Amino acid sequence: MYSIRHSEKQDIEQICQLYAEPSNYSATLQAPFPSLEKWEARLTPTSNAYSLVAIQGNEVLGQLGLHLETNPRRKHVAGIGMAVKSSAHRQGVGNALLLAAIDLAEQCQAISRIELSVYTDNLAALALYEKHGFIKEGLCKNYAFRNGQFSDVYMMARCK
Repeated sequence: MYSIRHSEKQDIEQICQLYAEPSNYSATLQAPFPSLEKWEARLTPTSNAYSLVAIQGNEVLGQLGLHLETNPRRKHVAGIGMAVKSSAHRQGVGNALLLAAIDLAEQCQAISRIELSVYTDNLAALALYEKHGFIKEGLCKNYAFRNGQFSDVYMMARCK
């Protein structure tokens, strides 16, 4: 079984490797061949960003970033992004990370709106987000370039 906790310095290399998996950089806005230095900078703790990991033993199975808005008019909003190791797909890792992030946002940070973007062909992610009350708020055509072509995303949000 796995547990969820805040990421730590010793997790950064595995998180970098997680986002280097073709299935993960293809499903996110991350570029192939991420540098360890980039991830060290990205995962440096700040007052408005959290990094949660799903851990089994010493292995990182998934990571979720929760970014709180700092603009006074949007302090009730957070954005999320996540990836799960391909060998851990369909084992509840994404579900557990998402539940932990929702709880952290809504119960500890007074967040009432959580936003995300998801590729329209990522059916597993869409089902997961909809299961947890996220609704499609819009379609962004040609949002990102991936796999040699422009791809669309849905903008989704969960409002408490």
